Amino acid sequence: MHKIHYLLVLIIFGACQEKMNEKNLPPICKKQEKFLSIHNHDRIDNYYWLNDRENSNVIDYLNQENDYTENQMKDTEGFQKNLFNELKKRIKQEDESVPYEFNGYLYWRKFSMGDEHPVYLRKKSNSENDEVILNGNELAKDYDYFDLGDYDISPNNKLMAYGVDTLSRRIYQIKIKDLSSGKLYDEVLENTTGSMVWANDNKTIFYTKQDQKTLRSFQIYAHQLGTSQDEDTLIYEETDDTFYCYVYKSKSEKFIIINSSSTLSDEYRLIPSDQPLSKPKIFQPRIKGLEYSIYHKDQQFYVLTNEDHYNFSLKTCDINNTSKDNWKTYIKGQDEVLIEGIDVFDDFLVITEREKGLLKLKVIDLKSSKAHYISFNEQSYVVQTSANLLMNTNKLRFSYNSMVNPGTIYDYDMIDKSSKVLKEKEVIGGYNQDNYISERLWASARDGTKIPISLVYKKGIKLDGSNPTLLYAYGSYGYSIDPTFSTNRLSLLDRGFIFAIAHIRGGEDLGRSWYEDGKLLKKKNTFYDFIDCGKYLVENKYTNAKKLYAAGGSAGGLLMGTVINYSPELFNGVIAHVPFVDVITTMLDESIPLTTGEYDEWGNPNNKEYYHYMLSYSPYDNVERMKYPHLLVTTGLHDSQVQYWEPAKWVAKLRDYKTDDNLLLLKTNMKAGHGGASGRFEYLKEIALDYAFLFKLEKIKF
Repeated sequence: MHKIHYLLVLIIFGACQEKMNEKNLPPICKKQEKFLSIHNHDRIDNYYWLNDRENSNVIDYLNQENDYTENQMKDTEGFQKNLFNELKKRIKQEDESVPYEFNGYLYWRKFSMGDEHPVYLRKKSNSENDEVILNGNELAKDYDYFDLGDYDISPNNKLMAYGVDTLSRRIYQIKIKDLSSGKLYDEVLENTTGSMVWANDNKTIFYTKQDQKTLRSFQIYAHQLGTSQDEDTLIYEETDDTFYCYVYKSKSEKFIIINSSSTLSDEYRLIPSDQPLSKPKIFQPRIKGLEYSIYHKDQQFYVLTNEDHYNFSLKTCDINNTSKDNWKTYIKGQDEVLIEGIDVFDDFLVITEREKGLLKLKVIDLKSSKAHYISFNEQSYVVQTSANLLMNTNKLRFSYNSMVNPGTIYDYDMIDKSSKVLKEKEVIGGYNQDNYISERLWASARDGTKIPISLVYKKGIKLDGSNPTLLYAYGSYGYSIDPTFSTNRLSLLDRGFIFAIAHIRGGEDLGRSWYEDGKLLKKKNTFYDFIDCGKYLVENKYTNAKKLYAAGGSAGGLLMGTVINYSPELFNGVIAHVPFVDVITTMLDESIPLTTGEYDEWGNPNNKEYYHYMLSYSPYDNVERMKYPHLLVTTGLHDSQVQYWEPAKWVAKLRDYKTDDNLLLLKTNMKAGHGGASGRFEYLKEIALDYAFLFKLEKIKF
C-alpha cells in the first residue's frame, strides 16, 4: 500500500511540480524513496535525489525556490535596495589598510571609489614610490565570482605567487608574476588550496594539493620556476583521511614547515629553507589527542601544547632534539586561562590568553623574564595581534574593538609600554558609541552551568520585554564568537533591535573544557545552552517569544535546525545560513568534502553509539508535523563545506511536514559557495535580505 501511495504522489505532483509555476505557491519537491540502512536501523530519504548538481531537475527545483523567495519578499524589494545602500554608505569607499613591513618593503592594500576588490601595493621602506603588485578588480572583471587566496613574495622581492578561485568551491589556481615586468609565468598550478611559500632559493614554491573529490588537502608539492606542474616533486602525502596538511614558512625564515592536523592531533615536519628538496624531518610523531604548534627562534623551538594541560602550556626544546621527551615547561597550563597563541620576537614573547571569555595580551621580556599585560578599559572587548612579521623589533601590532567601539589598530612599544594609534575605523555618516549600550550577562543552563551572553542595543529602549532581539551563536570546533563591532548591525540597532551573542558550549569561549563539553556525545549541551540563553532573555524582559529571532551559519545552521525542532515556540523567526542539517547521511558519505576529518568533532556514525546519538538531534531526520517559526535558509550551489543539497532537502521536508502558514524561504546563490557572494559590496545584498526578512516579520518600514 505504501508503494502504491507513493506512485500516486509521483503521478500527481511530477518532478517538483512543474505545473505549479505560480510564484505565489510554494514549490512541491518530488519524493523519490531512498532506503538507507545501518546498525539494523532503516531510514527513508525522500529527497536524496537532490544530491546531483548536474541534474536539470535539481537546478529547476532550486530556481523554483528562488522564484518563490523572491515573490514572497516582493513587498520588501525597495526596502532591500534601500538597506543595501544604507549598509554600503557606512563603508569608506576610498580606504587603505595600515602598511606592514617585511623584508625591506611596506605592503598594504587600498580600495578606490566603487571598487569591489582591493589593489595591492608596496614600496621600499625608505621610498615614497608606490608599486602596484596586484589589481584585484582587473583580475575579477571577467568572473561572476572571484576570490584571491594567499600571496607570497620571493625572498629576493622580485616574484609574486598568488592563488585565485573563480568558482567559489575553494579550489585555487596558483599563478606566478614577475614584479619587474608585470608578466605572468606560463605555468599555472591547478587544484590547490590557494596558499604557497617560497624557499630561499627564489625558484622553489611549496604548495598544497587537494583531493579532487573530497577536497581534502593531502599532498605537499615543490614546484620549480619555469617548469610544468607535471614535473613537480611530491614532498609529502598524508595517507590518513582524517588528517589535512598544509605548508608555511617559520617567522624566522629558516624552515619550511609542513603541518598535518586532525581535530585532535598534530604532526609537523621541517625542511631547511635553504635546502628545499631535502627530506622533511619529523618534529614529533602524531599521537591521538596530542595537539601542538611550533615557533622557531635561534637554537630552539617554542611548543604550544595540550600535552599536560587541556588549556595548553608553553614548552621549549633544542632545535636538534624536538621530540616531546625533550620538551621543557616554560609556562604551565592553568585551569582558568586558555593559551590561544604566541608571537615570537628576538627579545619578547607575546602570549594571547583567554580568561572568562575575554582575550588578553601578555608581554614577556626575554632578557629580564618580567611580564606585563596590556590593559583595556571595557568590560567586553576583542583584542588580536596582527601583522607581526619582523623578529628584530620591540613594536607589537594589535587590533582592538568591542560591540560599541568600531576598532583601532595600534603599534605597542613593548619596552616603554606606550601605544600609538595607527588607524581608527571610520563609520561614514557618523557614529557615536555613547548612543549604544553593551552588556555582559550570564544565563543559567538547565544543568546549572553559567553561559555568557554579550549584547548590544541603542540607549533609550525600555527593557520591558517588547524589544525585537536577534540571538546569534555558532558553538562548534572550539571556535569562539567574540563580541566584535559591526557597522552593518547598526541597521538593526537603530530600528530597535537588541543583538545578542550566546557564547555556548562547543566553542572555546571559557577554555578548552568549554569545547569538550559541547562535542561528540555532549553535543546536545550546545543546543540546550542556546535555548536556555533565549529563555533567559525572555524571562529577564529583554524580549518575548513573539519577538525573539535566531541566526547561525554552517555548524551554527545545524544549531538553528536543532533548536527549532526542540523549542519551536521560543522563536518567531530563524535565519539559517548554509546549514549543516543532514548530519547522519553526510557523515556516512566519505566522498563528501570534510566528512572523515570531522569524526573527532561529531563522532563516526559507523559506530552504533554515535550513530544513534547523532540521529537524535540531526535536524533533517527529526522534522516533525508541528508548527515551526518563520524560516529563511540560504545556501550556495558550489558550497564545498556544506553541500547545497542539505538545506534544499531540509526545506523540502519542512514544506511537507510543517503545520503552519509561516514563511519558509530557500535562497540559493547559483554562482557562489560557502562564503556567499564575493566582493566588497555584493555580499551586502545578502545581509539586506536577512534584515528585510526580520523587518517584514516585525512590520518595520523603511
